[in-house]
Amino acid sequence: PPSASPGPSRAPRTPWRLTVPQHLTTSLGRDMWDSKYSRPSFVYGKRPNDFLVEAVQRLGLPAGASALGICCGEGRNEVWLAEQGFAVTAVDSSAEGVRKAQALAAERGVALSAAVADVVEHDMGTERFDLIVSVFAHMPPPQRAAVHRKALAALRPGGAFVLEGYTPAQLAVKGEGRGVGGPPTEELLFSLGELLEHFGGLEVLHGEELERDVNEGELHTGRGAVVQLIVRKPDATPPGEL
Repeated sequence: PPSASPGPSRAPRTPWRLTVPQHLTTSLGRDMWDSKYSRPSFVYGKRPNDFLVEAVQRLGLPAGASALGICCGEGRNEVWLAEQGFAVTAVDSSAEGVRKAQALAAERGVALSAAVADVVEHDMGTERFDLIVSVFAHMPPPQRAAVHRKALAALRPGGAFVLEGYTPAQLAVKGEGRGVGGPPTEELLFSLGELLEHFGGLEVLHGEELERDVNEGELHTGRGAVVQLIVRKPDATPPGEL
């Protein structure tokens, strides 16, 4: 399967030309997500994503570092980050999802700043976060590009972006009955090549497409064809240029 080079590398720079049509916003799926998240159970479980845990351990960010969770859903990843000492902001278009995220944070006794907002329109700020997390945050290509551009701007120098999502190969996995999870159309799925274009100029710490077991609640079970990415924004002043 495609993968980035084993050691740190620099993603290629690609000009940004994509725009988001006004009629194409994440609010189109808000009712669907509210319906899913209104179930009594946490549909993706309460445990954090496995790859996120590995990535955070690898990055070794200090306690008190700021983190943003994009499309946080029911908040399992963001609450776990808060438990690790991060100052966490979470954003999702579903009011039901944010309500459950806040409830989970209260259950665990941690602070979580959570907002109901369209992630495409949400102001992430400039150089505000040490870590930005996107776990199975699927959306159409124009939205995806716009959100990633905002995330790039919102990272502080030395900050990291961590993503895991399904690739087009997941459609075959589901068709064969080997796994459950991911959107039904190819345009909503990720490829490593696209992600490396989106984050051109950042240091690639990890980039890989693979198939792995994904068991996260009732809606992510079995095998998953995923892409994983960890990129880091260069420090403001490169070594030797003081």
